[in-house]
Amino acid sequence: MLTPPEAFKCLADETRARATLLIAEHGELCVCELMCALQDNQSKISRHLAQLRTAGLLLDRRQGQWVYYRLNSDLPAWFKDVLRITCEGNAAWLSDSTSRLSKMDGRPQRAASCC
Repeated sequence: MLTPPEAFKCLADETRARATLLIAEHGELCVCELMCALQDNQSKISRHLAQLRTAGLLLDRRQGQWVYYRLNSDLPAWFKDVLRITCEGNAAWLSDSTSRLSKMDGRPQRAASCC
């Protein structure tokens, strides 16, 4: 079970906080989308995503050459509330990242749900 110290330690890093909030807002993002949004290199983004996955905050799935990350659906309700309130209250802090993501050329297409 995710404890407050574990959760807040994960979000104490700016890259991990921004990535987590962007994923919370968009539902699912791949490494290349986060590279564009956060203006950082693949190795740094992947390293931070691995830490978030290891902590249990994120899950990943592979689709072709892309690896997509989403929030773990088993996260406690209190943490989902923290993410939602943080997103709502910090739109300006995320605006540059969100803008870059929305303008990204060549964003990967997600497979349609089969069910």
